[in-house]
Amino acid sequence: MPSHPMPYGQGMVAVLIGVLTLGGAAAAQAPLVANLDPLTGPRSRLAKDWVGLAPLPNTTPILVLAGHADSQGIGGAGTAGAAVDLAGAPPMQPGLRDELHWNLLTAQAVVALGQRRGLAIRFYDPPLRTIADGDDPRTNWSVGKAHAEAGGYALEIHYDAYGPDGVGSGLIPPLHRPPTRVDESLALAFGPYPLLYREGLGAPKRGIAILEIGKLEGALEAALRDPIRRQATLEAIAIRVVSALEQGLGRSPGAPIATANPAAFTPPPDGERTGRPERRRSTRPGAW
Repeated sequence: MPSHPMPYGQGMVAVLIGVLTLGGAAAAQAPLVANLDPLTGPRSRLAKDWVGLAPLPNTTPILVLAGHADSQGIGGAGTAGAAVDLAGAPPMQPGLRDELHWNLLTAQAVVALGQRRGLAIRFYDPPLRTIADGDDPRTNWSVGKAHAEAGGYALEIHYDAYGPDGVGSGLIPPLHRPPTRVDESLALAFGPYPLLYREGLGAPKRGIAILEIGKLEGALEAALRDPIRRQATLEAIAIRVVSALEQGLGRSPGAPIATANPAAFTPPPDGERTGRPERRRSTRPGAW
């Protein structure tokens, strides 16, 4: 797959407008040309070896996490993106890898839209950008694991590595229970990864789904970096994610639902580090 997908021109603008104005299943998908999504670029070509059939109640609380939010400066910090590494562009935010910058903005856009449309959805942001121990109670992994064990759906947002190190957009399902209809819906909207991708990553092993939005390169990265197109791009991605969540939960877009278990929405207290601090291990630049 080429490093630079189709240029962002009038056709891409039309796709963005279409995704922004459609709801439900239509907004969860975009036309594909040779496995190239006009909005998010290349999709995963890896074999899908699972089917999400298990239903989830439409009151299921959803926790959204920004990938690498607690691993800056250590192993598993995320990709810097093609613009920084290949073109010499300055990072979007000093001290952060560009992937985390976009993970944060995308996760926040998803939660803001989901709340407006009536989903029981919230965002967790770790209090520190560097937490060496993956089992520290403040990490994405620990908070997401607790949320999943309580019956919620935990989703960690990522952007994939550029070039040959990246695979493309797609969902890596959690491993703590059989794949659900929410997993299936997100895979339909973004593409699938195998159930045991890289023999099981840290987040899925803890019950957290990983959603790769797209490779941080080419048209997608250019649209995100362009101040004129940035907001529309983030909104289009958020609509696709939220529409897929709604479809997977079996509810109409924007339909009000009863409040789920309030305990599932209570952020855990800040805790001390547990166990001996360890460096996170990244299996590749894009996701782990």
